[in-house]
Amino acid sequence: MWLRSFVVAFVFQMMLAGLVQAAGPFGTIHIGNWNGGAFTNDSTGAFTHCAASTPYANGMTLLVGQDSSNAWLLGFANPAFRFKKGENLTIDVTFDGQAEVRLFATAFSEVMVSAVLPTNVARAFQKASLMVAVARGTPFQFSLTSTAPLLAAVSNCVTRVKADGLDKVGDFTKMTAKPQAASDKQAASPAGGKPARAKSGTGFVVSTSGHIVTNHHVIDGCVGDIKGNLTGEAAMVLRLVSSDANNDLALLQAPSTTTFKDFARIRDRSIRSGDSVVAIGFPYHGILTSDFTVTTGIVSSLSGMRNDSRFLQISAPVQPGNSGGPLFDNTGQVVGVVTAKIPALRIAVATGNIPENINFAIKTGVLRDFLDNSVVPYQTAEPKSELKTTDIATNARPYTMLISCNATEQADAKR
Repeated sequence: MWLRSFVVAFVFQMMLAGLVQAAGPFGTIHIGNWNGGAFTNDSTGAFTHCAASTPYANGMTLLVGQDSSNAWLLGFANPAFRFKKGENLTIDVTFDGQAEVRLFATAFSEVMVSAVLPTNVARAFQKASLMVAVARGTPFQFSLTSTAPLLAAVSNCVTRVKADGLDKVGDFTKMTAKPQAASDKQAASPAGGKPARAKSGTGFVVSTSGHIVTNHHVIDGCVGDIKGNLTGEAAMVLRLVSSDANNDLALLQAPSTTTFKDFARIRDRSIRSGDSVVAIGFPYHGILTSDFTVTTGIVSSLSGMRNDSRFLQISAPVQPGNSGGPLFDNTGQVVGVVTAKIPALRIAVATGNIPENINFAIKTGVLRDFLDNSVVPYQTAEPKSELKTTDIATNARPYTMLISCNATEQADAKR
């Protein structure tokens, strides 16, 4: 039903006859020539999706939306179309001259078709400057502008409406002020008056603007400043940009006066079981060396606990403090974010055996979705020639960072 609302609301803006107006938009999305907001089921009034559209001089209107279950959709509307409602067709799209992708579309009216976008295609759309779509042998060209902030705003719209309802809608291009909320929380006294204790983890820089990736649990419960140290350099106070507790990711940023010439590149090709990996981080900081440590292993499995497809299982040894650190392939590209080791004592009690070298990292697909939603200008790279582990470590030194703060004992116990 949300697709019908999606079609109706925007084609109505084009003054196309024969359609009944849907409820919406609620709130606003206005980025460049894109306009939209939140929409509801026109029969029940329940929230269904957030979407925005933009017209083109060739008579086409491009539509982008995300439904309440976070699925992305791309639609094409034109008053010259003559489709049969419910008709299925294929649309081949190309972004910036790269490999062609086939979408399976459905006509929801005689003037509009739409297709669900797989996550990787939505990511390509977000970063592209030119899209060519071919349907029934006819090519249509679209110059894409403002798509990165657009998709971030649409996603923000869905998140905010699901959390706060339609009564509190507003300008969805203004992201929720999570950093301020975190700052307010950090300024409060520790619960029960108990003194805060030091906690630390690892992070790595992913942009020249100083965006730093770490785990959510590394910064969760921090009281006061979150600090970052490159080996041998003075600490800097980091700003919390966004956080995702469900996927255990957090994004920090260095002061605006700081720029980074070196930063991590994310591997653009899937890694395989058995491939070699290198983990770098700061385990047991203050007890072991003040420099980072380097461990090696392989990808043991392409899923985590209970077949969780968001994670890799790795054999590279990691310890408390490695959390949030980069996991590299043997060419020096990031293939994951180290997040946890298996709870050995719990497994030993359950099975009678102590597990060894069973650790986990968040896959780059989850990481890239998080960075895309946070509008971070990260870079990807294809695997290059194999490097020595010493070279991978040397290259990582300028952007692998110790993350530290003071935290409540309760927060520290969650690690």
